[in-house]
Amino acid sequence: MDDLHYEPIESGELDAHAYLKERVQDQIAWHDLNSAFNKRWFISLRAIEIASAATVPFLSGFTGNPWIGRTVGVIGIIITVCAGMTTLCQFQRRWIEHRTIAESLKKEKFLFATRTQPYDSDDAFSIFVQRVENMVSQEVGVWARNLTKSDRGRKAHIALRGTRPPSG
Repeated sequence: MDDLHYEPIESGELDAHAYLKERVQDQIAWHDLNSAFNKRWFISLRAIEIASAATVPFLSGFTGNPWIGRTVGVIGIIITVCAGMTTLCQFQRRWIEHRTIAESLKKEKFLFATRTQPYDSDDAFSIFVQRVENMVSQEVGVWARNLTKSDRGRKAHIALRGTRPPSG
């Protein structure tokens, strides 16, 4: 990261060009990267799961070979692990969330650059900053709620079972 991420910003120091470059483009790039990461994992795990599931009926026709039963068992494990990781890590939900935020930020950037409503007034930059920061803070709020929900789930598990669930 560059020094701008660590130095305090003086009041009135950040103009529209700098804000677009240092905040908006940075956020768009970050969400693009995370969207692509989650999409790649989601599609890869689902493809492995589907391909593995498709081989089970085929292999079950070869009942005479003792290795077929073991192979089908291993394939069952692969399917379960892929489905579990897809659900646990919520790759699809995260892919869609990051893509939505990146596209929303791009839309706001282009509306601002073309001075299209609501950015067709004298206080366009102020409105732009407020809208962008609202989007970013909402995303942080979703992250915090998901983290809190996870923590509540752990506490409920402890209350019901008297033990801690596996951490992750």
